[in-house]
Amino acid sequence: MDKNLLKDLESSLEGTLHFDKLSRALYATDASVYRKVPMAVTFPKGKNDIIKLILFAKQHHVGLIPRTAGTSLAGQCVGDGIVVDVSKHLTKIIQLDVEGKTVTVQPGVIRDELNEYLKEYGLFFGPNTSTSNRCMIGGMVGNNSSGTTSIQYGVTRDKVISLKTILSDGSQASFKSVTPSEYRKKMNLNTLEGSIYRELFTELQNKKIQQNIKEEFPKSSIHRRNTGYAIDELLHSSLFGGHEDEINICKLLSGSEGTLAFTTEITLQLDDSPPPLAAMVVTHYKTLEDCLQDVVPVMKHNLHLCEMMDKVILDCTKNNREQLSNRFFVQGDPAALLMLELKDDSEDGLEGNLQKLLKTIEASGLSYANPILRGNDIIKAIALRKAGLGLLGNMVGDRKAVACIEDTAVALDDLNDFIGEFTQIMKGYGQDAVYYAHAGAGELHLRPILNLKRADDVSLFRSITTDVAKLTKKYGGSFSGEHGDGIVRAEFIPMMLGEDNYKLLTRIKSYFDPDHIFNPGKIVDAYPMDESLRYEIERKEPEIKTIFDFSDSEGILKAAEKCNGSGDCRKTHLAAGGMCPSYHATKNEKDTTRGRANALREVLTNSAETNRFNSYDLKEVFDLCLS
Repeated sequence: MDKNLLKDLESSLEGTLHFDKLSRALYATDASVYRKVPMAVTFPKGKNDIIKLILFAKQHHVGLIPRTAGTSLAGQCVGDGIVVDVSKHLTKIIQLDVEGKTVTVQPGVIRDELNEYLKEYGLFFGPNTSTSNRCMIGGMVGNNSSGTTSIQYGVTRDKVISLKTILSDGSQASFKSVTPSEYRKKMNLNTLEGSIYRELFTELQNKKIQQNIKEEFPKSSIHRRNTGYAIDELLHSSLFGGHEDEINICKLLSGSEGTLAFTTEITLQLDDSPPPLAAMVVTHYKTLEDCLQDVVPVMKHNLHLCEMMDKVILDCTKNNREQLSNRFFVQGDPAALLMLELKDDSEDGLEGNLQKLLKTIEASGLSYANPILRGNDIIKAIALRKAGLGLLGNMVGDRKAVACIEDTAVALDDLNDFIGEFTQIMKGYGQDAVYYAHAGAGELHLRPILNLKRADDVSLFRSITTDVAKLTKKYGGSFSGEHGDGIVRAEFIPMMLGEDNYKLLTRIKSYFDPDHIFNPGKIVDAYPMDESLRYEIERKEPEIKTIFDFSDSEGILKAAEKCNGSGDCRKTHLAAGGMCPSYHATKNEKDTTRGRANALREVLTNSAETNRFNSYDLKEVFDLCLS
């Protein structure tokens, strides 16, 4: 694009717009395996800036990629258009209704910091991701995030009451629950909002379309369902033959990955703070199969958390200085363990529930150790589990635990059989997969270990993903439980939901966004899942001489490549273990450890390709690394 057009756009904004090489490189990746260099990066200060950006994108056929903390694992917030980062300025808690237990926030509010604010009122926002100390509410809504607490408090979609948005023509629209009569009034509006209501009504009152949705979408018993748009949720309305008196388009927007509208305000339903007393039983197993067999019986108890870690994840924590002390409860060398947490308002109630759970565990006889944790020890154990995802990306060398099939969700009764067939698929590919995460929700983050710098492994990347997609479809599961479709899974939506339902999704996208300016290449008209990868395939690895010894990481380049983009370094001064005081002050991505690693990686690889260092690039990296 002509830089003069970008300069004109920049001068019209209250916020800032950057299209220098460094800024674009910093936003070319997220926590996924993808790299797409954007045209520009902008930090809007309010909805007027967002409207201007939308009108610019519409006029010049440019994509807008919404972004908060950039912790997406599926490539949701990378693209070659303009990245719209709301994490710096749109960070206000707007209104709290204590009696109604609701809060209205801008999309850049951090989840844990929201809960810290709510604590004195005895309220909290339930969904709790492993990135909760830096992930933001806008990203959680766009991704329909779940986390460890979903078995007790539900997913983000369940908590969204209303959304203030800007549509693809620059008009503003508020979505919330409406009655059938209110819905029909909306249909009479001579606006894009009115057109959306009319088109959705026409589509979803069609009995054949309803039947296709019911037959092809994931089983309704799976509460983590992020494959495509959640049109199945709208069928619960009496407008379309369901039993609910109201309908809320927010159900559709939640999990839509910013492809339908741009959200500026979010109103959430809150819960009372969790019971204050807790106990956790950590069951240890000699085999993965034994661990999985215990999931269904223990889930008959009122658990607040049921999480699994396998040996690969546990071994990653051995070499991490911060997490080593959090392994205090691990006995022996388990193949897998379950973290089972109970909570209650009274000691008697907690003790009674704990004894019932222990009887169930004893009756199965599958675990060899069952330590009981209380108080601060539970916090340490949960910190260990949360750290697992980021530590996976720190594997030394080019072989990494790759996010592609890590988000499958199936009905709890299908979990053991699904994992059995999954294991056979992986054995067929000579793979030792990583088994990790939300066992109680029927979702395990299953990852193959691949070297995506090699053509053979990129081919495996596609083959393994395809075979696991077919297996997930066989069990009526969701190919994305909580991490979203992004780039890595969107290509498989026609397989997962059926061709007719996929065509319906593309029509819904066109009703909201006829020019496809909102996050193109995600959910519909998907980018290929095995292109735009972070690393050049079959590249000749550069030999870079350094004064310091980086042999423990196989060289300085691979040390930089150990940063998988999970964004732990974006924790603010309010979170424990903050890394970057400069980021605390500036809230600029370039001042994060991730930003510095990305800049260093870009320079080292680009310089290697040209067999020389570009002095301008190198100076930028030195400035970043020394600041």
